[in-house]
Amino acid sequence: MMNQLVKIKKNDVYTDSWIVAVGIGREHDTVTKSIKKFKKDFEELGKIRFMDCQSENPKGGRPKKIYELDEAQAIFLLTLMDNSKIVVEFKKALSLEFVKMRQFILERKTAEWQQSRLTGKKIRKDETDVILESLIPLAESQGSNNAGKLYMVYSKLVNNTLGIEAGRRDNLPLAYVDAIRFLERAISNIISIEAGKGTYYKEIY
Repeated sequence: MMNQLVKIKKNDVYTDSWIVAVGIGREHDTVTKSIKKFKKDFEELGKIRFMDCQSENPKGGRPKKIYELDEAQAIFLLTLMDNSKIVVEFKKALSLEFVKMRQFILERKTAEWQQSRLTGKKIRKDETDVILESLIPLAESQGSNNAGKLYMVYSKLVNNTLGIEAGRRDNLPLAYVDAIRFLERAISNIISIEAGKGTYYKEIY
């Protein structure tokens, strides 16, 4: 699934200084020093944006400042690094991911993608209804103390099967949208049939 080198925000794509640091095997502070040193150059390429990330120190500490980088800024940052094997490989991977994610943004605007996502939401509602009306009462009658969490259990099942992160269903290629729709329709049908037979709720899962 998507490797998250590049993320989508509205209709634009970006990476960040932390992703770059991990990708090229450098300390994050080393990468951000380059951004600060050439701040004016980065500003000419686009607005400098950053987010605060919680300190990794369990005892607390100042949050890390992680810079968001658009494609031009990311490419410029990487030109400031040496051309070691790991850096070259990361440059290639990042460039390919920017291209792929831009293509996805275009795909998301198509009628086919929008219709598939709309149908998927309807199927999701049908699945939710059958969990609420059939599975949860069945699980409770069979002794479950956490039946109300079954929505989350089945959502995680689909996400884990397809290797996607929670909350990213509006940022997926058409193939994944279709796959989610297929799996959730299957889940809905199986729950409906098996709950009707009184199958133990864990066996249904």
